[in-house]
Amino acid sequence: MLEIEVEDARYWKGCIDSIVNLIDEGSFEISANGISLKAMDPSQIAMVSFSIPKSAFSTYKVDEATKVGINFDNMSKILSRSRGKDKLSMMIDENKLVLEFRGEDRRNFKLPLINVQEGAQKEPKIEFDSLVKIKAGQFKEILGDAALLSSHIVLEASNKGFFVEVHGDSGDLRVERDKTGEATQQIEVKKDSRATFPLQFMGDIVKACPDDELLSLHLKTNSPIKVEYSIGEAKLVYYLAPRIESM
Repeated sequence: MLEIEVEDARYWKGCIDSIVNLIDEGSFEISANGISLKAMDPSQIAMVSFSIPKSAFSTYKVDEATKVGINFDNMSKILSRSRGKDKLSMMIDENKLVLEFRGEDRRNFKLPLINVQEGAQKEPKIEFDSLVKIKAGQFKEILGDAALLSSHIVLEASNKGFFVEVHGDSGDLRVERDKTGEATQQIEVKKDSRATFPLQFMGDIVKACPDDELLSLHLKTNSPIKVEYSIGEAKLVYYLAPRIESM
């Protein structure tokens, strides 16, 4: 038996958007304690790790651990049809996931379950040298500026602060953030860190994060970045491979 209810369907839409921005399909691991997912994007340069405890749901009945393969793009489109204060119930009916909206009326969508071919995903073991905590809305603004000039972005953390650079044919950009401030709330540096990342992927990773939520950026020179944030009780961890600059 699987019966899960979300008090606010739009909240679950936000959770799914944090996944679908990177991958179209994947498998939820649903256990007695909550729901989780680990998956790589099709290009194999970005990874998402999603987890949400059962306490985030108003009803959570799971008799046994199970894997549920889902096309997240289709699920996101269905969830976008939620209205007002719709509640959302999810259950399995034969080989389909039933999404039931309950508000002024009751609507049932049935989403076919799919077989997802994927190996075991393990998070990279990296000893990061720097940690930057910045408001998501401010970081999105920086990415918006960067997108005017290039397809890649340089992130740097040092004892002087947090810096963003962009270099393109149409111009250059440098953003400087002091170690303390309203937007950049924490910078911890054991060793100066600098790496270049694809801008589109970085934007996809942070897109679903609420603007007033803190992003945690873990950096190490020429190594994957680890990005963490929360959507309510849901926890998101992403890894994005760097572009190694040729000497």
